[in-house]
Amino acid sequence: MSAQVAEQFIEALRALEESRDLEKIVGVYAEDCEVGNIISPEKFHGHNGAREFWTKYRDTFGEVRSEFRNRIITDTRAALEWTTSGTTTNGAPINYDGVSLLEIEGDRITRFRAYFNAGSLGQQIVQDAAAQTA
Repeated sequence: MSAQVAEQFIEALRALEESRDLEKIVGVYAEDCEVGNIISPEKFHGHNGAREFWTKYRDTFGEVRSEFRNRIITDTRAALEWTTSGTTTNGAPINYDGVSLLEIEGDRITRFRAYFNAGSLGQQIVQDAAAQTA
């Protein structure tokens, strides 16, 4: 079941990135889930928290697409290695790598964490913003 949930997550993320379909990705989470990443000290809880987290994620980019290289899956967990590329909201290119960890119960994600080089991504976004004001 975990492999199926991981694939549903990947499909839902693609829908979010391509067409801003927020409800598909929220639907893969358990009602009492916890969602977060390395740059957000705040933990997001439940469907409303997942909705807020993924809205903030998608609003960070103009165009965006994540490609998954490796999937390590057990009965209750999945590790997904990815590269995300696209553009900032101003159109400058971005590219960064990371890993997402999913904790799974039944057919839902109960906990999500993403780890990546936040400094590298932040620098790409800041450089674009600086170029826009110059």
